[in-house]
Amino acid sequence: MAPGHVAYGLRAQYGLLVAPETVMAWERGEQSPTGAELTALAGVLWCSPGELLAEPVTLREHRMARGLDPEDLARRIGLDAGSYQKMEDTGRWKGNERQSAALASVLGLTLAQFVTATGKHEELAGLLRSAVTTRWQAYVKPLAKLLPVPKAHLERVLETLYDDYQSRMVATLSWGGGGATATGDAGREFLAEIVDRFWALTGGA
Repeated sequence: MAPGHVAYGLRAQYGLLVAPETVMAWERGEQSPTGAELTALAGVLWCSPGELLAEPVTLREHRMARGLDPEDLARRIGLDAGSYQKMEDTGRWKGNERQSAALASVLGLTLAQFVTATGKHEELAGLLRSAVTTRWQAYVKPLAKLLPVPKAHLERVLETLYDDYQSRMVATLSWGGGGATATGDAGREFLAEIVDRFWALTGGA
């Protein structure tokens, strides 16, 4: 269908006044349709809203891919619609552990998708770096609040990460000269890749 035909369908079937130029901008990825426009567009094109989206990244995109409106999603995860909408608009998730688990379940998010969609990547990386360089036990609770993962599983993963990192640092102290530098570089590389290592151990990528 040409953009003009799509625009006509949106107007005739759904009462949405959308210019053909806007349809073209959607196609090029220069603009994004609203939730109502995406639903109507899917109706005109005889497909689901999720089929019109690239790989979802944000909370809004994941919600729209599931064909949910904000009020419905908020109700399912135990939030009032206004609070949820604010979090979606800002890209900063502030739900509690139960709400986080519900959000991941309703939207079908992997752990990696959950962290990206809720804007928690840098916070996760900081907590993991601190956990492996100090006392990992102190970071189980903060990470459990951040991620919908059982504490017992987090404990096993953090202990493994801690042991792996500390073994590198022990090697640094055990060797002099170039060996110490090489191992120190390996330790810094470990910290730079800490989130990827975490996903590998949790199966959450």
